[in-house]
Amino acid sequence: MRRVTRIAAAASATVVLALTATACGQSFAEANRAKHAGVGLAFDIGGRDDHSFNEAAARGTENARKDLGVNVKMLTAKNGETEADREQRLSSFAEAGYNPVIGVGFAYSQSVQNVAKDFPETTFGVVDAVPTGKNVDAMVFAEHEGSYLAGVAAALKSKSHKVGFIGGVNNALIQKFQAGFEQGVRATDPKAKVVSQYLYPNNDKGFNDPAAAKAKASGMLDSGIDVIYSAAGQSGAGSIEAISKRKGAWAIGVDSDQYQQAGLAKYRDCILTSVVKNVDVAVYDLIKSVEDGKPLTGIHAYDLKKNGVKLATSGGFIKDIQPQIDAARKKIVEGKVKVKETP
Repeated sequence: MRRVTRIAAAASATVVLALTATACGQSFAEANRAKHAGVGLAFDIGGRDDHSFNEAAARGTENARKDLGVNVKMLTAKNGETEADREQRLSSFAEAGYNPVIGVGFAYSQSVQNVAKDFPETTFGVVDAVPTGKNVDAMVFAEHEGSYLAGVAAALKSKSHKVGFIGGVNNALIQKFQAGFEQGVRATDPKAKVVSQYLYPNNDKGFNDPAAAKAKASGMLDSGIDVIYSAAGQSGAGSIEAISKRKGAWAIGVDSDQYQQAGLAKYRDCILTSVVKNVDVAVYDLIKSVEDGKPLTGIHAYDLKKNGVKLATSGGFIKDIQPQIDAARKKIVEGKVKVKETP
């Protein structure tokens, strides 16, 4: 009973403080900021500098820090983590007053669902998954649609008519990348051969093993494949490195514009394009909604029509085939082409 009384008293005090602050000329966002520690961002394995979706999420929080004045704390997962490890990371954020608390990657799906129940006043977000919860924002993307466009580009740029796909882990999410890519290739060049392989069947290490991706890409290149699309998080850097050493071969990046990544600068001349997921936009949208006092919850899909996914044009390497890519995009947006989500 005493615990309930203390909670009620604390809640009442918080409301009074918020109203007082607003009355003194503060905006709702400013008053709201006074009530919580900031934004808690929990990375998947690979961490902030994965040149992929973790980095994109971090970019969203940095934009929020600059535009909205929020504080940001980031924590990173490790290889071989358990569900309990992820739950503890999320709980530590919520207990310290961070709001929203965001898990980057489908691996956080169940842990967000579990922890959100214990902190009903905190808004949780998760990228690439759809957990249930009244206080949960599920940020999902049409990876298969962006990957279809990558397939179009690969088919048009391949001289050997052999292209490859490397997935980090063989799960439903990465299969969306594979399915879209294969469909785009075959729709563009029916005679093209597509080879799809995975680094690991069910181990998240597949997103943090550049050496394995480098070896896999080297094997593909040896077989005559000259365009390789890697959807493997941090591991993709190994694939790009291997491709950079083969004259005439192209790499297709994922999640962020990998041509622009400082850590991949020495390989940029082989990065044809990247399938960009605007994770930064989704993360920013959630943070701003909490700051505005109108937290986003439910499922929010970022597809091709909403510019949630796109092909990067950095380097100008797809400029000559942009009309074909634009035509393919238009067909998808208009519903004339339905992109598969499974291979």
